[in-house]
Amino acid sequence: MLLLRTAYLSLLFLLASVLAFSQTAYRQVVARRGDGTHTLLRRYGLPPATYLRPFLALNRKSIGKNNSLVAGRKYRLPRPADRSLGATRRLKPHTAARATTALPKSVAMPLPALFGKAYGAVPSDGLLRGAVFYLSSGHGGPDPGAIGKYGGHSLAEDEYAYDVTLRLARVLYMHGALVYLIIRDPNDGIRDQAVLLTDYDEVTYPSQTIPRSQLARLRQRINAVNALYPKHKGAYQRFLGLHVDSRSEGKNIDVFFYHNSNSAAGKRLAQNIHKMFTARYKRAQPNRPYSGTVSARNSLYVVRNSHAPAVFMELGNIRNNKDQRRFLIPDNRQAMANWMYEGILADYRSR
Repeated sequence: MLLLRTAYLSLLFLLASVLAFSQTAYRQVVARRGDGTHTLLRRYGLPPATYLRPFLALNRKSIGKNNSLVAGRKYRLPRPADRSLGATRRLKPHTAARATTALPKSVAMPLPALFGKAYGAVPSDGLLRGAVFYLSSGHGGPDPGAIGKYGGHSLAEDEYAYDVTLRLARVLYMHGALVYLIIRDPNDGIRDQAVLLTDYDEVTYPSQTIPRSQLARLRQRINAVNALYPKHKGAYQRFLGLHVDSRSEGKNIDVFFYHNSNSAAGKRLAQNIHKMFTARYKRAQPNRPYSGTVSARNSLYVVRNSHAPAVFMELGNIRNNKDQRRFLIPDNRQAMANWMYEGILADYRSR
């Protein structure tokens, strides 16, 4: 009887110890290249509005300058019980109904559904609440755009531009912005593969078949933007067009930004995003100078005709094997989207 009582008490002690340990242990995760505090928290389903301050408190000794993260370093994730450590009020996430209620059933899906199953959960912290963005990836439909070769695979410009655009849309949406995806694919979603297979089922908002004629395509998407623009009069509205360049295979280029010479707002946005890319490249690749530039290019149809201040971006040379790493590695595609968002946020706050 004494032995049974001793065994019973030992079991209770063991269970209590395990419970105590589970209540005090923190999950540790490794920061990826290009990660910021918001990105890392969102990856593990923790809304920054609720968990940012507890995260900073837990990792004070591991956080870099301006709350930056160090790639490859481990960080502790806060638990629900830590929310009282100065967390801000959690805001309800936006729905995409405003952007998609007019869509036919074929593509009438909430914006998060376009991100795919793995990325469909999108909390919001409201940092960009009231801002409106029109995002347009280059080419699409019958035109895959520039083609690069990687081993035995063909890399299509429209697929990689669309994936980065989707990632940017998700980050903007996470922060409370109203986002219109001008070019959309109802079944691709954000993809974490290196080689993105080419398809031809993209449409122009709201559900228009993309024409073969280049001029017709450009008119179609800008007409969509300009039809939406008056509905949000007085709001911070911006158009961003994302493309991938095609040059000789030996030409390694950086991300370039173009704006309308008559648009001070477009120029300022381009400069803010460029400034963020310059800073992030310096941190991620200190031995490699960043050579991307900001310049006016009124000859670009979308830049010249968008009613919303516009920025046109060339993300790199899809035929160059060094630039291809920027597109083939999913974390690099996400990093570009994150850096764009940081530049956009800086622009939004300085308006």
